[in-house]
Amino acid sequence: MARKDLAERKKAFQNLSGMEIKRVYKEKDVNDLDYQEDLGDPGEYPFTRGVYPTMYRGKLWTMRQFAGLGTAVETNKRFKYLIEHGQTGLSVAFHLPTIYGWESGHELTIGEIGKEGVAIDTLADMEDLFDGIDLGEISTSMTINAPAAILLAMYIVVGEKQGVPTSMLTGTIQNDILKEYIAQKSWIFPPEHSMRLIIDTIEYCTEHIPKWNTISVSGYHIREAGSTAVQELAFTLADGFAYVEAAVERGLDVDDFAPRLSFFFNSHNDFFEEIAKFRAARRIWSRKMKNTYGASKKRSLILRFHTQTAGVSLQAQEPENNIIRVTLQALAAVLGGTQSLHTNSMDEALCLPSEKAVKIALRTQQIIAHESGVTNTIDPLGGSYYLEWLTNRMEEQVNAYFDKIDALGGVIPAIKENFFQMEIARAAYQYQKDIENNDIKIVGVNMQRTGEDSLGGMEILKIDDKIGERQVARLKKVKSNRDNGEVARALRELESTAKGTGNLMYPILDAVRSYASVGEIIGTLKNVFGEYKEDAIF
Repeated sequence: MARKDLAERKKAFQNLSGMEIKRVYKEKDVNDLDYQEDLGDPGEYPFTRGVYPTMYRGKLWTMRQFAGLGTAVETNKRFKYLIEHGQTGLSVAFHLPTIYGWESGHELTIGEIGKEGVAIDTLADMEDLFDGIDLGEISTSMTINAPAAILLAMYIVVGEKQGVPTSMLTGTIQNDILKEYIAQKSWIFPPEHSMRLIIDTIEYCTEHIPKWNTISVSGYHIREAGSTAVQELAFTLADGFAYVEAAVERGLDVDDFAPRLSFFFNSHNDFFEEIAKFRAARRIWSRKMKNTYGASKKRSLILRFHTQTAGVSLQAQEPENNIIRVTLQALAAVLGGTQSLHTNSMDEALCLPSEKAVKIALRTQQIIAHESGVTNTIDPLGGSYYLEWLTNRMEEQVNAYFDKIDALGGVIPAIKENFFQMEIARAAYQYQKDIENNDIKIVGVNMQRTGEDSLGGMEILKIDDKIGERQVARLKKVKSNRDNGEVARALRELESTAKGTGNLMYPILDAVRSYASVGEIIGTLKNVFGEYKEDAIF
């Protein structure tokens, strides 16, 4: 008969990537670890322990809450509210019509205007969005992909109108189209044309906006689609290397553009798995940039990343429980060495965040930063037998995925073969199956269910449908007041450049200055590039 003190709750323990976890880890589990080659001091190759020598002892991460709702005027008010309560960087959520390149009033925008982000149609909206906010003082991240070059151009022109030179602009444009084909599905153009646009922005920013992060290679949406942590890391880094290869093929020097590449990761529920993922990401990136792409500048080898807590983990049942989930996820991101962080609000499984909920989310970061003591030393979990084993195992499994992607001919061929999509679908199915079988426990959902009202008396933020009417009216007014002859000329120049090989940022900037709409600019490019249709396999 088994001794009660040796009995365990389950036959086997696994993390969310399916790795079996032993009862205890010992020195022998990491006896191949070489401190200099595998860890290094913070700020030193291979950057496993952090990208800067002082990390949070010198400067805390940027507290950047994602926000966007209604019109630019409403979102501007939310930005100012967040800044007033201590947010140190802005992050713009665009509504679906802008993400897909449709202008407000298009038949497919009915009922969607301003509902899941801010409505931006023309430069006039971008001017309203940053009214009273000095672009020379604030760092801004914009979550936009297929139309990224257009929104970046609008931001540049708003800076010009404020008297801020492009050399002073700081922030990030997501600009990661490969993960759209893989996971999020908000593409417009075929992959090859989309890659041209991205490399155009990298080339332009490298020359003109030296402080701007030209791309945020995003694992977040891959994880939200249902991937494991290993898949998130492998597919994200593979996308990053694909962008490096495309830029080098364009003729850019890797040490000129690589320092401004950045990443965006998810922080999910398995605390140690997430920390190991972040540490492994830095090590894998630095090794490959050095050994495969010949990068020599230190900043070219550094993987800097933004983290957002896992939206997919938020539950509508007992939404206050989401505060605890987000706190643990945020703490994992901090212990993993993030450079920037967004903490989700407790009500996001129900609606766009209310002011109360978003303030609690921001306060979560501030309490971790100033009250927990975890920022006093760098990589405080480094040297843990378990964490180092897990970091090593994560790297091994990521490299195995790289081999599979290479065997398919690279990222774009693998997308067209539905490799990524099927891998994520299998992982998402298994995760949901494990929840339904109670192999994965979610408090308030499949255990400790109380039957209480899921809202718990919480007020739900609702976007007034009249916002759509106001946005359409504003767009019509802008079009009636602009020089439409100048718009037509700018769009003709854009079309001509698209048919050739010139950098598209220059005619896009010209079109934006004329107050051409996102829809008009995208429509012009569609005439040349066409639209992408996925050959989905189920």
